[in-house]
Amino acid sequence: MEKIWLKSYDKHVPESLTYKYEDFGTILTRAMEAFPDRVAFYFMKNVLTYREVLELSRKFATFLQKNGLKKGDVVAMNIPNCPQYLIALYGTYIAGGVSSGCSPLMSADEIAYQINDSDAKFLVTMDIVHEKIIGNILDKIPKLEVIIPTNIAEMMNLPGFIVGIAKLLGKIPKGKMVPYPGKKVVPFQEAIDTEIDVKPVSMDPHKDLMLIQYTGGTTGRPKGTEITHANLCANSIQFNTWLNRKHGTDIVISAFPYFHLAGLFVGLFLTYIGASHIIIANPRDTNHMIKEIIDKKPTVFGNVPTLFLMIQDNPKAKKIPPETLDNINLYISGAAPFPAEAVRDFEKDFHSENKFVEVYGMTESAVLVSVNPALGKKKIGTVGLPLPDTDFKLVDVETGEEVPVGQPGEVCLKGPQITKRYYKKPEATAKTYIDGWLHTGDVGVFDEEGYLTIVDRTKDMLIVSGFKVYSVHVEDIMTKHPDIQLIAIIGVPNPDRPGAEIVKAVVQLKEGVEASEAVKESIKQYAQEHLSKYEVPKIYEFKEELPLSLVGKVLKKELRQE
Repeated sequence: MEKIWLKSYDKHVPESLTYKYEDFGTILTRAMEAFPDRVAFYFMKNVLTYREVLELSRKFATFLQKNGLKKGDVVAMNIPNCPQYLIALYGTYIAGGVSSGCSPLMSADEIAYQINDSDAKFLVTMDIVHEKIIGNILDKIPKLEVIIPTNIAEMMNLPGFIVGIAKLLGKIPKGKMVPYPGKKVVPFQEAIDTEIDVKPVSMDPHKDLMLIQYTGGTTGRPKGTEITHANLCANSIQFNTWLNRKHGTDIVISAFPYFHLAGLFVGLFLTYIGASHIIIANPRDTNHMIKEIIDKKPTVFGNVPTLFLMIQDNPKAKKIPPETLDNINLYISGAAPFPAEAVRDFEKDFHSENKFVEVYGMTESAVLVSVNPALGKKKIGTVGLPLPDTDFKLVDVETGEEVPVGQPGEVCLKGPQITKRYYKKPEATAKTYIDGWLHTGDVGVFDEEGYLTIVDRTKDMLIVSGFKVYSVHVEDIMTKHPDIQLIAIIGVPNPDRPGAEIVKAVVQLKEGVEASEAVKESIKQYAQEHLSKYEVPKIYEFKEELPLSLVGKVLKKELRQE
């Protein structure tokens, strides 16, 4: 495809970039040394400077090496957002290890599967997970050698009696750091008391893995994506050039979870540019996020769409001073579609006109491939323009032929940030990485100016009476109805037409709106007035809450299974 998007680039963004490829242990060390006295992390009452974070990371790196970590060994991270996560992450890279994010909300079997599949030798986990889950799966994780339990309160810097009360009330989960036969158990606090003596490790950014990052597992078991240092190094350079932020100046609030690649990239990138990071442990606690915005006065706010909407719906958001909102000069949204009407509504409440930048990427693209311009025209509802040196082609879902501008097709990618394979999964690799192109499973459309709109996942696209129905498009239209908070469009088999589907709408109404026949009729009439006949839902179901993934995506798989 001709790179029609280049004409829409901001003036400061060149068509192609020069990449200095390095390993992330080196990149992060240099970045922290550049701003030693700047606040790195705000976490509850605790404030850590980059000098302190680098020292703790080096201590953790020394601990890993002294306990047998060799270049390429995997450290699984099974904790929520907290300073311990990033300290362990940075220490892993400084020591020459590979990290693998592992959600602390997964079941025992899921945790065991991921530890085994990634060949992890080290595990950083919560003390309650260590006691309640790890002890029950010891026979399933024979390769795991060292367990490093921690408690989220260890770096909150709260008075001891407050932490004690919170643990008694169950607001801070707690567990015992019990020993296990055949495993070495070392509390995190003890690990970061190690005297610094890091042995240098020679790394090849293009060959050596940095991450084994697991996909959501929409079909079968999750797959670990092999991500090299070069992949994330390139993406950091691309995004840094695109945003053109002054290093060492930003204060950023973000609730993306670190065990998800989007959140991990946020953590790495903020250190890369010397930004101060307001760490959010519980993204559903919007009261705390609003308080942090008022107290810390961030300049950048990053979130998934559902969490932006949750904050907007919280009455306390109206107490954020106008000057504090004006201080936020960049909003970044990603990981799920954000309906255009909802963005415009948010912009009015949060003084964010022309500050909203939607991004697009996936685990296999490590991570970003398209972004709305930082300074120029932002097209709400699109995911912006391809980053420099990122090639796109859109192909017909059925024929595989490339489609022209304005026509929907599956998004296929090439670029320095694009990964090449899944870990130990040759068959899955062959289905996704074809002739040098990453086939994303997303359906997109380019407009004449090179802006990309994601209209669906190939698996979420419906066939109705021979017509393709793109669920994201229908959801975008229907979200404009005044009573709808969230909506998911799914297909159910049409018993009268084998191979065809019936459009079903699963609706979460706005707070205070009761599900009734009158509301249902109003929504049906709206659909009939604003959608093509074959797009109009025939079935409507109301739910108090739609099921969401850990990063705020509506779980259509669950809805289809129901």
